[in-house]
Amino acid sequence: MTPDALIYDIRPVFNSDEDDKAADAEPTAAAHIDTSDIKHRVLKPWILPTANDFIADTALHHLRPEGNPGSNFAFVQPDFDDSNWQSITVPHDWAITGPFYTGDNAVVGGGMGRLPSPGVAWYRRSFTLNAADRDKAVYLDIDGAMSYAMVWINGHLAGGWPYGYASWRLDLTPYLLSDQPNQLAVRLDNPPASSRWYPGGGLYRNVWLTKTNKQHIAHWGTTITTTDVSAHQATVHIRTEINNRSADNVAMTVKTEIYPLDEAGAVTAQPVARLKDITVDARASGKTAVIGKIIINNPKLWGPPPQQQPNRYLALTTLWQGENLADQYETRFGIRDIRFDAKAGVIVNGQPVHLQGVNQHHDLGALGAAFNLRAAKRQLLLLREMGVNAIRMAHNPPAPELLDLTDEMGFLVINEIFDSWRRKKTPLDFHLIFPDWSEADLRAFIRRDRNHPSVIAWSIGNEVGEQYTAEEGAAEARRLHNITQQEDPTRPTAAAMNYAKAGMPFAGVMDIISLNYQGEGIRDAPAYAHLQGIRTAPAYASFKQQYPDKLILSSENAAAVSSRGEYFFPVNRQNSAPVADGAGGDPTQLQVSGYELYSAEFGSSADKVLASMAQHPYVAGGFIWSGWDYLGEPTPYYQARSSYFGVIDLAGFKKNRFYLYQSQWRPELPMAHILPHWNWPDRVGLTTPVHVFTSGDEAELFLNGVSLGRQKKLPGTVRLRWDDVIYQPGKLSVKTYKGGMPWAMSTVETTGQAAALSLSADRSRLQSDGSDLSFITVEVLDSAGRTVPNANTLLSFYISGPGKIVATDNGDASSLVSFSATQRQAFNGLALVIVKTLKGQSGTITLQAHSSETSSASITLNSH
Repeated sequence: MTPDALIYDIRPVFNSDEDDKAADAEPTAAAHIDTSDIKHRVLKPWILPTANDFIADTALHHLRPEGNPGSNFAFVQPDFDDSNWQSITVPHDWAITGPFYTGDNAVVGGGMGRLPSPGVAWYRRSFTLNAADRDKAVYLDIDGAMSYAMVWINGHLAGGWPYGYASWRLDLTPYLLSDQPNQLAVRLDNPPASSRWYPGGGLYRNVWLTKTNKQHIAHWGTTITTTDVSAHQATVHIRTEINNRSADNVAMTVKTEIYPLDEAGAVTAQPVARLKDITVDARASGKTAVIGKIIINNPKLWGPPPQQQPNRYLALTTLWQGENLADQYETRFGIRDIRFDAKAGVIVNGQPVHLQGVNQHHDLGALGAAFNLRAAKRQLLLLREMGVNAIRMAHNPPAPELLDLTDEMGFLVINEIFDSWRRKKTPLDFHLIFPDWSEADLRAFIRRDRNHPSVIAWSIGNEVGEQYTAEEGAAEARRLHNITQQEDPTRPTAAAMNYAKAGMPFAGVMDIISLNYQGEGIRDAPAYAHLQGIRTAPAYASFKQQYPDKLILSSENAAAVSSRGEYFFPVNRQNSAPVADGAGGDPTQLQVSGYELYSAEFGSSADKVLASMAQHPYVAGGFIWSGWDYLGEPTPYYQARSSYFGVIDLAGFKKNRFYLYQSQWRPELPMAHILPHWNWPDRVGLTTPVHVFTSGDEAELFLNGVSLGRQKKLPGTVRLRWDDVIYQPGKLSVKTYKGGMPWAMSTVETTGQAAALSLSADRSRLQSDGSDLSFITVEVLDSAGRTVPNANTLLSFYISGPGKIVATDNGDASSLVSFSATQRQAFNGLALVIVKTLKGQSGTITLQAHSSETSSASITLNSH
C-alpha cells in the first residue's frame, strides 16, 4: 500500500474514532471541512460524471473538467515495472491475512476487526484487444471495490465510484488501443474510522471486462415484473433498454424467449413462451426502451421452501439489426405474487410466510470480504438447517452472486443499502459522500437487483441519524423513498428504526414499519434498568395503533451474545440480562457465557424476543442480530477481533442458540439439545444449571440414570431449566415428549483427556477451478472417540497435492492468530481448515493434522 496525493476529496480531521462506541449511540452531524487552504488537487470533479446515468434530472448531471489528473503518476504508465508487485486473483481482500493489531490504542481497533484494511492500494492489469474488437464498445464492470475507487486506462482517468459496496460500470472505449497492450490501473483508498464493522479492502468482488457491439442491451438493461399471478397463469412484463452508441438512429429488433430452469439453474427444456418481436428505431447516441408482455400458462411459481419451491425462469433477449445478431442478454427471474398485509404479514403466492430471518454482514469469516460462492452457500445452508427463511442484508448491497443463491435456495430478502445518510456514525464513514452520491447509489442498487425474485423489499437506511431530526429527517427519508418507488414501484420501502417512535414524522414515511429492538423494548426489563441509552417500552402495539394498515416487522432483534462452549457461573435466573464483567462475561478471557441468556445493552435474549413475537401475531416476523458472527464490532470486548452476536460462530460452528431457534422454527423436527457440557472437575458438588432446548413440549432429565424431574414448557417459554443440578461427573441425558408421546433424546458425557483427532470435510469432491473450497472440521477426541468439549489443543496442519490451505480458524473471537496460520489451537474441541483447489490441477489432496497431545489424523479430497 503506497500513499499518494491522488485523493478523491479532502476529509475532516478527527481526534478520536470512538471505535468502541455503543452501536445504538446517536449519530451526529457531519463535521465542517475547511477547504480554504487546499494543498492537494482533489479528483472528485472527474469522478462524479460516472454517476450521471443514475441522476434523473439532467440539469444536475456533472460536467467533466478539462485536464487529466494523475496521467503522469508512475503506476498508471504502461512501462512501469510492476514485476515485484504481489500477484493476486480477484476477488481479493488485501487485509484478511493480517496481522491483527493488538492493544487498547491500536491503529485499527476491534470495531473494524483489528485488521489492516485502511490504506491506499493500486491494482494493475494489462490486456490486448484483437482485431474483431476494434469497433466494439468496451466496459469495465466492477461488482465491488473498497473503496473510493478511481480508474485509469492508458494514463487517462476514466472515472470511479467512492461507495465501496456499489456495483458500477465504466466506459473504457474512448481510451483504448488496438493490437497493443492496454494498461488498466485502479486506485483504492480505504479510510480509517470509516466503518462500524470490518469492511475488507481491495477489489473484493468480481471485476469484468465486457465487450459489446455499438448497439447492445444496456447495463442492467432488462426489467421483468409479473402480474395476475396464479397457479393457472401469469403475465410477464419485460422492459428492455437498447444502448445505441452510433451517431445515427438504427432500426433494431428485440426478440425474447422464456425458458424454465432446473434446480441447478440450467436450461433443460424448450422455451415456454416467445414474446412478439418488437422493432424500434434506436436513438442515436442514446438509449431506447421497448416493452413487451406475455401470458404463461401453468407457471411454476417461485416461493420459499419447505411449503413452496424456488422455481426460476430465464429470459433470453436477443437484439438484431436486420438479419445480424447484435447482442444477447440473459435475465433470470421468478414468477411470484407477494403481498404485504397488516394482519397476515408477508403472503407469497397466497400463503402467509412468517419471516424467520437473520441479519448477515458481508464478510466470510476467515476468508474476509473477498466473495466466494461456495463459502456464501455454506453460510446459507447452515442457516436453512436452523429454519431460516429470510435474510436481511446488513447494512449494504451484497455481492450479486449472493442474491443468485437466495433466488436458487428460496430465501426472502430485505435488500439494504445505507447505514448512514448525512449524519455520521464514524468520523469518515459514507456520510461524506452521501450528498453527492445517494441518488446514484440508490438507483444503481435497485437496477442491479430488481429482477431477483428473492428480493421482497428495499431498505434504504439502518438506524440513521435522521430519525432524531424531526421533519428534516423525514424529508430526507421521503426523497429516498420517492427515488426507490420511481425505480421499482412493485416493492415496498423500509428504513430500520431504533429510535423513532410511532408519532414521530420519520416513522410514517416508509411503506413498512421496520423496527430494530423496539418491538420487545429497549432497556426496559428489570435487569437493564441501570443502563444509559435509548430506553423504549415494548413498541409493537403503539406502532400498530398509529399505522393499522402497514405491515410491521422486526428488522433487528435479540443482539444476544455468547461464545461457543464457554459457561460462567452463577447463571442468571431471569430470561434476559445485559452481559457484564462477572455477570455472563469474562473480561480477562474476553468470552461470554454460552447459556444464551445474555445480550448487548440495547438487546434481549432469544427467549424474550420469541415470547414477544408470540404475543403479537400481526408482526410479520423478524431478523436476528445476527445469523453468523462477523469480523469487527466485538461487543462487549473490543480487544477482540469479531462479534459475539452470531447464532453460528465465525468458523461456522453452531452455538447453543442455533438449537434454541431450531426448536421454534422447525417444530416438526424431533430434536433435543442439552447445555452445558459435562466436563467440570472443579465443580463437583456445586450447583451447575442444566438447560434443554427441544421442539417437544415436555422433557425428563437424568443424571447417571437418576431422574431429576419431568417438566412441561410453560406458556411464553422456549427452554426447560433445571437450575439446581449438583454436578457430578458421568452422563447427563434427556428424554423429550410431544403431545405425550416420545419425541427426541440427547446425551452429554464427561469425557477423558484429549487423545486423538478427527477430520471431516463438508465436501470431498471439488472442482479444480482455483476457487472451490472444502471446509474441514477438526475435532479433538478422547480415547473413546468423544469430542472433548473444553480441549484447546495446539494443532499443526500440512497439505499435499493440488490444493492449498487458504485459512484456519476456531471460532474464538479473542484469537488474534492470523487466519493464514497453519498452526492454531482448537477452541473448545473444534478447529477449522479451509482448503482451496489449484486452478487446472486435478488429483488427490491430503490434509494432515498433528498435535503433541494426540495422535495425528488425515483426510483426502479429490480435485477434478
